Amino acid sequence: MTTGIRAAWQETYLGGSPDAERLAFARMAVKIMQTQVKNRKAAGGAVVAGFQAKVTFAVDDAELRFLDLPAELRVGFAQPGAVYRTSVRFSNAEGRILSDHEPDLRGAGLRVHVSGDEQHDLLMTSAPVAHARDARQFTEFALATGGGGVGRYLGLVKLVFVLGPAETIRMVRNVQAGRKKAASVATETYWSRTPITWGEETALQYLLRPLDARAAGNPPADDPDFLGHEMHQRLAEGKASFELCVQRFRNQRETPIEDAAVDWRSPSAPPEPIAVLTIRAGSQDSPQARDLRLNPWNTTDDFRPLGNLNRVRKAAYDASSAHRNRERWITDVPLRNRVASAAMRNIFGLVNRFRPWHRLPTSLSLLNLAALRDVLRRENLIDTEVREAPPRVRPVPEKAQNRNVRTHDGTENDLSEPSMGAVGAAFGRNVPGIRGSDEPNPITVSRQLLHRESFKPATTLNILAAAWIQFQVHDWVVHARHPLGVDDVRVPLPPDVPGWRNTPGGPLEPEMRIGGNISQGVGADGHELLFGNVASHWWDGSEVYGNTNANTLRDGAKLRLTPEGYLPVDVHGSEITGFNEAWWLGLGTMHTLFAREHNVLVDELRARNPQWDDERIYQTARLIVAALIAKIHTVEWTPAILATEALDRGMHVNWYGVPAKDWLSRIGLWLTDANALHGIPKTTPDHHSAPYSLTEDFVTVYRMHPLIPDDYTFHDAATGGVLRADTFLDLQGDKADDVLRELGLANAVYSFGTAHPGAITLHNYPQALLHLEREGELVDLSVVDLVRTRARGVPRYNDFRQALHLPRIERWEDLNPDPETVRRFQEVYQNIDDVDTMVGLFAETPPDGFGFSDTAFRVFILMASRRLQSDRFLTADYRPEVYTQFGLDWIAETTMTKLIHRHCPELAAHLPADANAFAPWVRK
Repeated sequence: MTTGIRAAWQETYLGGSPDAERLAFARMAVKIMQTQVKNRKAAGGAVVAGFQAKVTFAVDDAELRFLDLPAELRVGFAQPGAVYRTSVRFSNAEGRILSDHEPDLRGAGLRVHVSGDEQHDLLMTSAPVAHARDARQFTEFALATGGGGVGRYLGLVKLVFVLGPAETIRMVRNVQAGRKKAASVATETYWSRTPITWGEETALQYLLRPLDARAAGNPPADDPDFLGHEMHQRLAEGKASFELCVQRFRNQRETPIEDAAVDWRSPSAPPEPIAVLTIRAGSQDSPQARDLRLNPWNTTDDFRPLGNLNRVRKAAYDASSAHRNRERWITDVPLRNRVASAAMRNIFGLVNRFRPWHRLPTSLSLLNLAALRDVLRRENLIDTEVREAPPRVRPVPEKAQNRNVRTHDGTENDLSEPSMGAVGAAFGRNVPGIRGSDEPNPITVSRQLLHRESFKPATTLNILAAAWIQFQVHDWVVHARHPLGVDDVRVPLPPDVPGWRNTPGGPLEPEMRIGGNISQGVGADGHELLFGNVASHWWDGSEVYGNTNANTLRDGAKLRLTPEGYLPVDVHGSEITGFNEAWWLGLGTMHTLFAREHNVLVDELRARNPQWDDERIYQTARLIVAALIAKIHTVEWTPAILATEALDRGMHVNWYGVPAKDWLSRIGLWLTDANALHGIPKTTPDHHSAPYSLTEDFVTVYRMHPLIPDDYTFHDAATGGVLRADTFLDLQGDKADDVLRELGLANAVYSFGTAHPGAITLHNYPQALLHLEREGELVDLSVVDLVRTRARGVPRYNDFRQALHLPRIERWEDLNPDPETVRRFQEVYQNIDDVDTMVGLFAETPPDGFGFSDTAFRVFILMASRRLQSDRFLTADYRPEVYTQFGLDWIAETTMTKLIHRHCPELAAHLPADANAFAPWVRK
């Protein structure tokens, strides 16, 4: 990219493009955090700045006054005679807290306060030239030398192999030459060492040199913090002044933009003074100035930092600052875990060629799953969001506003990247997206392979499990779509289908029309279409609370309910709750239970905290309910639908950690994944290899509509007598609320608990969903599922399996053993590689005890842990200071069964307190 005087100076990107450089910088930022971890150990446990960790003196009330500038330097805030309040911070350059007597570089940072909407950070060091030529050298050297002691020398040896002996020796010599003892920070000269723009055409470096002629005395040998004390004494006697100067770009050889190891100083181009910095007499060391998080990108476009060493500083300094502020975390993985995990990945990769994980003994299958999850975390988390590349300036850095509460739109869960996982954020990928064919006709696929011909029950589950997963999916994933007639997906009808009404009462048409999803445009790869999530990606109970601060859901700290304890309805008869699309009685039951739970918590919190206002009570109750939902899903719903000992133990370990008596598992995890020993809520957030988001593939594997029965019989919980019989269509939309009130919540829960959902398999898609009226459309939801999956770029089944490290299916009989199903497959698809992913997932024979396929399970084991592990409210901020100890105890003690007993006490006789509420109840 050529900038400024078009032939004079230019920037070039590492990796050949801004986005390639951005990805490299993201990895480098993690290495800077690893440096902080090494330095934290040396500092006794405190996370300090990655660079210039020890502040020696800082003031908040200095003055920067510009001189009479030449015309070409009169840019932005730099105007003749302009005066600005300036914060000044002096520091030692080391990433460790050392005595001021140690030889070191010294640093100076300025924050020029122009207005409430504009500030400029200028960073300098007491050496005129950088030791690192570029961002890679800068990062590798910091990581190699972090922590001090013997590790520093071992790091330098490793650096020889990373950067080569010549560059390593040059860098060490440069640093050693710059490290020296200082008598006063007021008598040092500080250089920027990297350039910035100054208007549209000028590039320059800047420096700060002392105007104060007073020499410093000999520092006292017994004072490790003498630099700060000396500055305090100096200011007690008078002011301290510095001259801000600039050195202009001359040519690419003498003053290169990208090579920071070249000294810009030249006798023919001496520094030009442009301003005077004055630290007033009597100024005091300021805690606010000490705590500044300076970054050269806190500026305006007129003064944009240049060169890759500057560009990496935005990511690196932000990561370092966020790490210090407990806004971003890094998981410290012991060496034994890295070695053992690598060995496990290789061992089980070989074992699984001959024997799948679910046919191993339980302890081995758990280790196998841990190794598989490690592989998936490394290779199957794909960020699709269009990110900032190249870096952009920010006149004022963002500050987190919601440290201890969940925002409704999901912002500020990750405080270092506030928009991560928020409403509107793009769905990621677990496997690379692909634009595939529209063939075969999805209507034909559905009729031949999906339509329910006779009800196939899932006998290990009850209908509460079916309602629960829809309740959860509405919290997790919602694609925005156009209304019918705006951007329709058109599916031609097969010759034997005479016509389709796309709207109630509309004409017969020769095609199905499906409202198209609203695309966010083209992704960073230049061709993939991105789709945003209408819900937040976080596990935050948004199906109950909504994605906005809408007051229609609230009554003070409580959620609005009728006097009888049911959800209120709007003028159209729809229940008022966080999300009520695709509404039916099962959803109404779940929403009512958790709205009641919220209101009980409000009463409990208010009784314990009478001084709290409604907002704090509401937000705390909301946190507790969201975490309770996550816990129930993790340790109850999942072991019910994946009913094996391995999954039951594995999901309990996810939440609670390894039981103390299970010494074999404790030894195994100590060796392979020590961070999992105590359960995810006792760890810190870890996004692993990509920023957090839910994925298009996650949406695909949670297409579980076969769980929905077509026919229902409702019983009186007290007598067992039949109250009514209905079809699904009698229980959906605005009819659901009337039925729930007629039955009563207890009878609805009892009837769902004693009946089976459908099995997730072929030929079991509900008839009721094949001609469903939804928001003015008539849809065949089975066709919609196929069309949506294809349109969103999910690969076909065999490619999907291969991307998830499973072997491709070569024979139809290996996909499904039923001869009639094989015949239909061969009739519908030209070859086995054309099979739609959803169809293939339904066709698989699941492992014993599983309610869905092993292929779908690959996405599940990756994303189930990720939804917990990435969320700070389920990890680092899962603590009494946020939830209250009462809240944490409530979550720990409440199961789905106990929650049902709390709100439907008459059901206690039907459901033992220690029973899984999602397993079939015994009808009495």
